[in-house]
Amino acid sequence: MRLSARPIAALVAALALTAGLSITGTPAVARPDDRPAAAEASDVSLAADTYTWKNARIDGGGFVPGIVFNRSEKNLAYARTDIGGAYRWDQAGKRWTPLLDWVDWDRWGWSGVVSLASDTAEPDNVYAAVGTYTNSWDPTNGAVLRSSDRGASWKAATLPFKLGGNMPGRGMGERLAVDPNKNSVLYLGAPSGNGLWRSTDSGVTWSEVTAFPNPGNYAQDPSDTSGYGNDNQGIVWVTFDERSASAGSTTQDIYVGVADKENTVYRSTDGGSTWSRIAGQPTGYLAHKGVLDSSTGHLYLTLSDTGGPYDGAKGQIWRYDTESGAWTDVSPVAEADTYYGFSGISVDRQKPGTLMATAYSSWWPDTQIFRSTDSGATWTQAWDYSSYPNRSNRYTLDVSSVPWLSWGANPTPPETAPKLGWMTESLEIDPFDSDRMMYGTGATVYGTEDLTSWDSGGPFTITPMVRGLEETAVNDLASPPSGAPLLSALGDIGGFRHTDLDAVPAMMFTSPNLDSTTSLDFAEASPGTVVRVGNADAAPHIGFSTDNGANWFQGSEPSGVTGGGTVAAAADGSGFVWSPEGAGVHHTTGYGTSWTASTGIPAGATVESDRKNPKKFYGFSAGTFYVSTDGGATFTAKATGLPAEGNVRFKALPGTEGDIWLAGGASTGAYGLWRSTDSGASFTRFSGVEQADSVGFGKAASGASYQTVFVSAKIGGVRGIFRSTDAGAGWTRINDDAHQWAWTGAAITGDPRVYGRVYVSTNGRGIQVGESSDTDGPGTDPDPGTDPGTDPGTDPGEPPADADCSVTYTVTNRWSGGFQAEVRITNTGAAAYDGWKLGWTFPGDQRIGQIWNASHQQTGAKVTVTDAGWNGKVAPGSSAAFGFTGTTTGDGTAPGAFTLGGENCAVG
Repeated sequence: MRLSARPIAALVAALALTAGLSITGTPAVARPDDRPAAAEASDVSLAADTYTWKNARIDGGGFVPGIVFNRSEKNLAYARTDIGGAYRWDQAGKRWTPLLDWVDWDRWGWSGVVSLASDTAEPDNVYAAVGTYTNSWDPTNGAVLRSSDRGASWKAATLPFKLGGNMPGRGMGERLAVDPNKNSVLYLGAPSGNGLWRSTDSGVTWSEVTAFPNPGNYAQDPSDTSGYGNDNQGIVWVTFDERSASAGSTTQDIYVGVADKENTVYRSTDGGSTWSRIAGQPTGYLAHKGVLDSSTGHLYLTLSDTGGPYDGAKGQIWRYDTESGAWTDVSPVAEADTYYGFSGISVDRQKPGTLMATAYSSWWPDTQIFRSTDSGATWTQAWDYSSYPNRSNRYTLDVSSVPWLSWGANPTPPETAPKLGWMTESLEIDPFDSDRMMYGTGATVYGTEDLTSWDSGGPFTITPMVRGLEETAVNDLASPPSGAPLLSALGDIGGFRHTDLDAVPAMMFTSPNLDSTTSLDFAEASPGTVVRVGNADAAPHIGFSTDNGANWFQGSEPSGVTGGGTVAAAADGSGFVWSPEGAGVHHTTGYGTSWTASTGIPAGATVESDRKNPKKFYGFSAGTFYVSTDGGATFTAKATGLPAEGNVRFKALPGTEGDIWLAGGASTGAYGLWRSTDSGASFTRFSGVEQADSVGFGKAASGASYQTVFVSAKIGGVRGIFRSTDAGAGWTRINDDAHQWAWTGAAITGDPRVYGRVYVSTNGRGIQVGESSDTDGPGTDPDPGTDPGTDPGTDPGEPPADADCSVTYTVTNRWSGGFQAEVRITNTGAAAYDGWKLGWTFPGDQRIGQIWNASHQQTGAKVTVTDAGWNGKVAPGSSAAFGFTGTTTGDGTAPGAFTLGGENCAVG
């Protein structure tokens, strides 16, 4: 099955995204020290408790176009995704750690990573070139992020142009490179005709290399007027020959790949002062990657007739001898026999002359991986035909840790399930371990730890090496009152039924298999009845389940349906209303054996059901709310004056007829949160909510008379995930600046069985699960007008005199010269803290660098940390937490004692 990550689901999402975002100005030139914005503190976001966040495990689910190993430190590796941020490999846990969850709503495009670079000279340094689209879909310019603590914290230099982490050609690269001899020098290949850029101060400032002669000229589809397919893919990779200088001096020989089929490789021999096209180079192709084997002096090019990552019908591999200037065609197969392009390439740094390459665009019957141990003179393949259509594989592929990678398929040979992959544009041999190799696909990261068995006849074992890397785009979420706690509608891989949030589900939804599920719903009073709709190449676009999503059967559909749209189930499961793409709103009884057009409601309307009355359905379109009281047969226009622009999402309260919450709008018009208690006849806006994009409900707090409401919203000037336990009278921000996940507007829902638990959609970072430390919850959340301070004359930094406390200090990560820690303060007393100051003395020479969710002062070894304002109020039994990165020449030993307002705390 072809996984399209993602010119369909994500591009549609991108168009939707921009409709609801404020367009912010960007500088005309690169700005130094443009730090990622922190949300301003506000008294509407007082935290009554502290949330912990994790992903509902899926493991992968999206395109991984780049994997980068550091060449001077063992086990230090990074991965980049097209829309889901960047990750660092954790060798101890054999999992990936996300690095860009702090990216905020206004700069959601920075979650698209077009390139990564790890500093060989100083391994603590890592750089990321970020930006999702080069056209108007992304409102912000790109940036180069820099970190001196392996991605634990970042600074940013905003560029005077956009970058395209999710644009055509994103698998080429790496476009960003650090000079291995003089690491203050970096190069960046830019798209859109913006040329080659250079920094000489470790990424703080950037300027164009005006001497570089060719900004590229290749576009995937010059006839496209959207700015997507017709964008010039530009400068696509930079490679240094470290042999041409000594440590501390600028590397003299630099190679640059250009998206120009006639002039695809350039070289400088004077440290970037002058540049020239290399004579004798292959033409008619784009060099996706250029990798230099410094032991042999060979530069290898993988070439394709297009920029990828989906397309590519012909390809070659060439070798350039940097000493003699000779070019040699070392393609594994004759050009006439290729129906794909080449991209992923890596050399074994432990074994000169050993290299591997991928046929990235071989969709059928499988991708192909090639290996040579003689500098490309001869090659072997990961699989061959024994006697067509039967295959002989050099590998075994074990996906038991991520079983859905088989897609539940049972294909006819020569196809297999699971496949080796597709869109295999990144492949890297560990520079310290010839047995370890990783490669990215359109759905996962695969790897092996016994690669050299290939050379002795094999087999070698390939397994998913993707845990912790969660890259799904989430379209809808549901948490039924019984059965599985979570059902999801996802882009590209359909969706899942999670019976255990910490376990990878065995399979995505099948029968039917939908490329992307756009909407799902369950019958509130009969949660075993579930319906989902989505996009597929052909009918059906709808599926039904009678066992809570464990098993599915295909439904029929009205004529003209081209896409999923939205769907709603009657409260008792007796019928359904569907608003598909390509056809108007329709209704059915039973399980959709026949559909009848609804009247009184426009095509394309969003539909939902009342969660109490099975005959009542709701719709919304262009500022008008519609209501049906006859099972969706007829609709009547009711409330008007609601947002006519942007995305609008609404939900009815479970168990109560006619109680509806509506979120959405655009900054150019109405934008916020509304509530109706009369089945949509009228709506009242919440004046304290400036913007809102999704709304959902969860279990009521102990003593509360209303279910908990969750929103992705802007309240009191702060963007975040908010919770109300008193029907919107007061709001608590439950995420923090380290957990923002760019764009979270598609869907949100609480768990009806677990107080405080919330499921949050992201556009590339999977399903985020928030767990409250307060298992019962306060009776109400703070009123938006509540003063966070105390009575006059009382120091707000001091807790009450009789307060007690417990502190848990956890070192979450260590590296050479540094560490990361999390500190949690629990109020064990009987009165609330109205602000807090935590003190300790570090052992050794530890110093705090970057801190989040608090501020600090440090004198010598003594540290005082003060709340951030919004988390200063801590109820009895609740906690507040903050984190920081630090430097040390030791091992980052935890402090042995803590004080709060001068009083000793217990150490947890």
